[in-house]
Order: sequence, then C-alpha cells, then structure tokens
Amino acid sequence: MPRNLYPWKLVNSLRAKPTLGQLVDLCEENYVLLRKIAPDLKAMQGKYVSSCQPHVDLHLEIIEQSPYTSLIHLTYFFEQHNSANPDAILRVYHDSRQLEVIDLKEKALPLLNSYQHPGLLLKWKANIFVSKWLSYCLFQGHCFTPETADAAIA
Repeated sequence: MPRNLYPWKLVNSLRAKPTLGQLVDLCEENYVLLRKIAPDLKAMQGKYVSSCQPHVDLHLEIIEQSPYTSLIHLTYFFEQHNSANPDAILRVYHDSRQLEVIDLKEKALPLLNSYQHPGLLLKWKANIFVSKWLSYCLFQGHCFTPETADAAIA
C-alpha cells in the first residue's frame, strides 16, 4: 500500500493538537517537496527566478550554504505592489532531510492574528502553510536547477 504523503489531511490540521512526531513528519515532507522544486539545492548559490506562465514568478535566494544546511528565502515578488507574499525564510537540513520554517510572512491567511507563544502549534501551522504552498508551486511547474543558470539573477 503506498504511503500517504499527507497524513495530516486526515484531521483538521489547524484545530488538531499536533505531536512532535507529526511535526517532524511534516518537516520531512516539506523537505521532499522543496527538493522536487530545487533538486540541486545543495549546489546552488545566489538568486533564481522560476517562471511558469501565466503564474507569478517564484523567487529563490540562497542566503547561506554549508555542508549540512542551507538557509533560503522563498517568495513571490509582486513588482506592481513592490511587495512579497508569501515571504519565507527556510532552513534546510540536508543530513536529516528536514525543512524548518524560520520566518513566514503572508497576508492572505494571517497565521499570527494574535500573539501566540512560538511553540509546537505555531510551528505546525507555519509548516502546514509552507507544505500547501510548496505543493501548489510544484503543481504549477516551478523548478530551480543549475541548468537554468541563465534564469539566475545577479
């Protein structure tokens, strides 16, 4: 029987009380999604733009690269409004195959409409959002690869 890639779909993911194990599973799934969008992430440097017409361009910036981790900035940038949304800083752990949301700003579905202690539930909500977003980007056909180096911007 094939493994369900999204076990958290079976429960109301924003009302459920997640466990640490479920959060770890979700971070692993987000890693897999990101690696499908940027398969050579460990070798990438600089800024990239993925264009899939008629969709909005997806921007990726490698902020920091080390042997075991990458710190990336992923966003849609809307030039006409001079704004980015959603706007995420993500830490990618290549050795443990995890993706951690470091910072997430988004306006369409505000996750932080009231103060919450940055604990398990807040991390769960942020990772659910990133998972849905990465799945949507993958569905649109976004991809960053070194072979598309001419798409890299200075």
